[in-house]
Amino acid sequence: MAINGQKISTQDLRGKVVMINFWATSCVTCVKEMPQMVETYNRFKQDGLEFVAVAMSYDPPNYVLNYAETRKLPFKVALDSGGDLAKQFGDVNMTPTTFVIGKDGKILKRYLGEPDFTALHALLQKSLKS
Repeated sequence: MAINGQKISTQDLRGKVVMINFWATSCVTCVKEMPQMVETYNRFKQDGLEFVAVAMSYDPPNYVLNYAETRKLPFKVALDSGGDLAKQFGDVNMTPTTFVIGKDGKILKRYLGEPDFTALHALLQKSLKS
């Protein structure tokens, strides 16, 4: 469920390159990398990149909402209140964890911790062109 009340479904993301970033407002590295995540999204969105920032189940919804609004996050922000999304992605419990998913729905890359943004951008460029 996105914080604006919209549902995000896998159907909506099918056939697209998607970045899914599991994060928390209490995670120092997550907060540190967020401006670069915004920059990455802004750089590749016109090429079709979809981005969903998934707040962990232990993150208070009002903190997430406040963070997303004050930082004007330009991508979808979802609350994983039951922890179901984290389970679907192999029981994610370390933040940040970022997945890049190809147009075919397969995971192309999983980053634990802050990604190497140069390598990430190269992967996105290649995936979005194919």
